[in-house]
Amino acid sequence: MTDKIQKIIEEISNLTVVELNDLVKSLEDKFGVAMPVFQSAPTSSAPAVEEEKSSGLVDVILVDSGANKINVIKVIREINPNISLKDAKDMVDNPPQKVAEKIDSAKASDLKKKFEEAGAKVELK
Repeated sequence: MTDKIQKIIEEISNLTVVELNDLVKSLEDKFGVAMPVFQSAPTSSAPAVEEEKSSGLVDVILVDSGANKINVIKVIREINPNISLKDAKDMVDNPPQKVAEKIDSAKASDLKKKFEEAGAKVELK
C-alpha cells in the first residue's frame, strides 16, 4: 500500500459517523455511483459477541422520542440519510427502536448527546 493511500485511510478512520456519511455522499455525487458499504460477517456468533464486548461496540436505542419529535427525526436522518422520512417518523412514533448498530462507544456517546439535545431519551447497549 502506498503512503498516499495509507494517509487517506488514517484520515478516514478519524472521521465521525456523520462525517463519514457526508464523505460517502460527496463521493457518490462526485463520481455518480453508489458507494457500497462493506461489512465482514463473523464466522460464528460466539466470537462476534466477544469482539463486540472487547472492542466497545454498542447499539443506540431510542427509548422515548420526547415532545419535539421533528428534531429527533432530523437527528435520525442525519445519522442515516438513506432512511425515508416515513421510516424515520415510524421509528420516532414507536419506541423503543434501534437507531444505530454496533458502533464505537465514543461515537455512540456523541449520538446519545445529539438525541438528548433534540429532547429524546436513548440507551446504549
